[in-house]
Amino acid sequence: MMLRRCARAIGAASLIFALATPSAAQDLCRQALALGLDVSGSVDAREYRLQLDGLAAALGDTDVRAALLSTPDIPVRLAVYEWAEPREERLILGWTAIKSEADLARVQTTLRATLRSDMGASTGIGSALRTGFNLLAQQDRCFTRTLDISGDGKGNTGQRPQDVANMPPDVTVNGLVIGVDESVSADNRNLQIGELTAYYAAFVIRGPDAFVETALGFDDFEDAMRRKLLRELRVMVIGRVLDPQTDQ
Repeated sequence: MMLRRCARAIGAASLIFALATPSAAQDLCRQALALGLDVSGSVDAREYRLQLDGLAAALGDTDVRAALLSTPDIPVRLAVYEWAEPREERLILGWTAIKSEADLARVQTTLRATLRSDMGASTGIGSALRTGFNLLAQQDRCFTRTLDISGDGKGNTGQRPQDVANMPPDVTVNGLVIGVDESVSADNRNLQIGELTAYYAAFVIRGPDAFVETALGFDDFEDAMRRKLLRELRVMVIGRVLDPQTDQ
């Protein structure tokens, strides 16, 4: 059943690609996916590497790779940035179309080679959302646009996430909640994850089919990211056919 749905979705995307003008088709993408990683003061050097290397590894997972490369003529585009306090965000991967294994390998190399820069200690989720929205506004020729916000704590500085209102239309914001360090007792750990998940569900995520994934600490970040990517990168059935006169 799932394979049949994917085949129909790929067929729909291919049809649109064929009907679009050559110049318009070159600009199209199936999905724009921006990933914002929390590098505030609660994230130490080891946890920083677990995030960057974990994202690189998750992108190389067999099923994730297959999903990314399923429609190379209308590719997925990725961007990755880091965030901490307001006005302390860093773009570490600009918009990159994933059309081939080589494209994906270059993204993984960039992530693994990235070194941490000095950022503030506080957690500005509102500012992180605005940065993601600004990135996604650049990708208005993508059929879907998704923002991922990963973090291990609630916002405690700058604009509150629930007050950020400049979201581009048809954008979905998903969350990846990271649990406390394993040194904390299991009961407190579960409570912290539950509270943070509820906070993200109430104030951070938004848009069609938005969801929160959870990682049981930074050691689980890679697996949680893989699960989230697989859920996000499902092949979308495209509901409109481009008009060659209006979409040039």
